[in-house]
Amino acid sequence: MKKANANLMKEINLNIVRQTMKGVEIATKPQLASWTKLSVVTINSLVRELCELGEILEDQTAPSSGGRPALTYRYNFDFSHALVIYMREKQGQELISFVVVNLDNQILFKEELLMSVFDREQFYESIGGIVADDPAIKVIGIGIPGQVVGGEITVSGHLELRGFPLIHEIESHFGLPVMVENDINAALRGYCAKNGLDLEDEVCVGGMYFPETYPPGMAIYMDGKIFKGKNGMAGEISFLPALGLDWHGQIEELKFMETLCGIIQAVSVILAPDRIVVYQDRMAEEAQWYPLWETYQLQYPVPSYPEIIFQETFQQDFEAGMRWLTLKELEPARQIHQ
Repeated sequence: MKKANANLMKEINLNIVRQTMKGVEIATKPQLASWTKLSVVTINSLVRELCELGEILEDQTAPSSGGRPALTYRYNFDFSHALVIYMREKQGQELISFVVVNLDNQILFKEELLMSVFDREQFYESIGGIVADDPAIKVIGIGIPGQVVGGEITVSGHLELRGFPLIHEIESHFGLPVMVENDINAALRGYCAKNGLDLEDEVCVGGMYFPETYPPGMAIYMDGKIFKGKNGMAGEISFLPALGLDWHGQIEELKFMETLCGIIQAVSVILAPDRIVVYQDRMAEEAQWYPLWETYQLQYPVPSYPEIIFQETFQQDFEAGMRWLTLKELEPARQIHQ
């Protein structure tokens, strides 16, 4: 038991040094000891181990006013890379973007693949080429327009993706861990991080995405994380029985605006969010929706109304959220070694 506790404490201290080095990038051992409140002896041991792993590198000798010059160390943000894949529709075709980022969230590589119909073999060929060219890739993150249950895409507006055993097949093909996230969940996570909402306590934010020819989806951000519900199915608003809309076709604009009012009202009753972010491609002039919403509130009042914000940054927020979530997968998990 003592050995297990010692191992756990060592891992905790390694992560403290890791996170400190990521934040400052360059430091000496005395500086690390001061900032982390760890002893110089402990810092010497941890720095030596991280240097042997290649996670931090000897940098240069720092000038000193007296005594032995101090050696500085630099965090190696290229110690691990992540491959982030975004899947979305573009003008009736599947657009798949491949991005490689380092631990500093810097984009090192970007490539796009446009397919009239999703082709699994071509998809794997692209991943294989990228992974072969960059052995530092240690995780794959995939953002999809749908939900994964048990490693398989079970809900998606993109019919060709349903039933695709995404996680198992990719992990088997490439021997890398795979993280999959729904597109609106990732976009809302990116939005909250960009706007500092992840630093606020007890904030509740809803995110809704209404693409032009696919069913909508919703994300719920509360208590500092995305709330997913059973099997990740929270927010599947296209299944609301009262809507009766063909989301795969054209919807008359007034009908869409009325439907949006009803969805926001239902969410306000159930969640009482502070803010709802709406991404949409079905309404030409968002300003004309607000008078309709004001009238709707008078007809169907609820105890609490959220701030409604229309955003045109879905793809940027989606990509930012996916990079953030995938890089989180590279942070070491605490384990007790018996």
